[in-house]
Amino acid sequence: MTYIETKLKREIVIDSIITIHYFEYMRDFVFRGESHDFWEFMYVDKGSVIVQGGEHQFTLHAGDIIFHEPNEFHAIRSVGNSSPNLVAVSFVSHSPAMGEFRGKKMTLNMEERTLVSHILDTARKVLSTPMNIPSVEQVKLRADAPIGSQQMILLYLELFLVTVLQNDAKTDVFPRRRITGTFVSPVELSGTREKRLQEITEFMEFHICEQLSLDQLCEHFSLSRSSIQKLFQKEKGCGPMEYFNGLKIQRAKDMIRDGRKNLTEIAGFLSYSSLPYFSKQFKKATGMAPMEYASSVKGITQALKGESS
Repeated sequence: MTYIETKLKREIVIDSIITIHYFEYMRDFVFRGESHDFWEFMYVDKGSVIVQGGEHQFTLHAGDIIFHEPNEFHAIRSVGNSSPNLVAVSFVSHSPAMGEFRGKKMTLNMEERTLVSHILDTARKVLSTPMNIPSVEQVKLRADAPIGSQQMILLYLELFLVTVLQNDAKTDVFPRRRITGTFVSPVELSGTREKRLQEITEFMEFHICEQLSLDQLCEHFSLSRSSIQKLFQKEKGCGPMEYFNGLKIQRAKDMIRDGRKNLTEIAGFLSYSSLPYFSKQFKKATGMAPMEYASSVKGITQALKGESS
């Protein structure tokens, strides 16, 4: 027999990474804009922002994404009373298929959001430069990064972009929710396990200001301790109470950035027994004390205002 190789077409090839950022901005954040000769996408993980792309402005909410082609001027500012969390990834690609992303603005479905999370999770293992500092213009690589992890960033990014293109091609069957739409992906609606997990996490969000216990969750949802533990370990990679504590810390970070309450008030609002205990839990989760976090976020915002003024 004579075997003949078959070369497969690669629609999108990422040549290099410029930056990968995850920003937690204050609610009065303003960036007056820039342009550069490489691609960038901005994904809104939380809150709302107004983005300028070229000569047009768009309001983006949580779950929305916008792509900026090379040399397109873009600016951004927060809107409303919430503090936005943003993912910004910039990269070089000369693939002709990237032309499909010119002017593209949309809401990602769960499959696509998961791929963005994979990009971020892998980047944290690979990059030694902080992901929350806007002034970083060149990433540095960890010497101790797991083997193949650099390649995984490229693969996840390419997979994300190709997945977006494929899902766009299916819009006749499953119309994609655009920025002003209300489409919910079939992926988000499928599966009893996913639905139950959503119910539990929404219950946690509603009771974020209380001292919720695992027994309360079991009683409310008529589930055993082991069932809830297995559900969260499989879907979230942690236990239910660890996840709930993470929600509390995230809410605390949001409130610190909003600046409407002092640390004592925030600790009381979230039902921590004392300010020292709150500070201990906050530092355990974030690596810095609440006051250090507040100073860090304010410093970044002030630096950006200074750079763009």
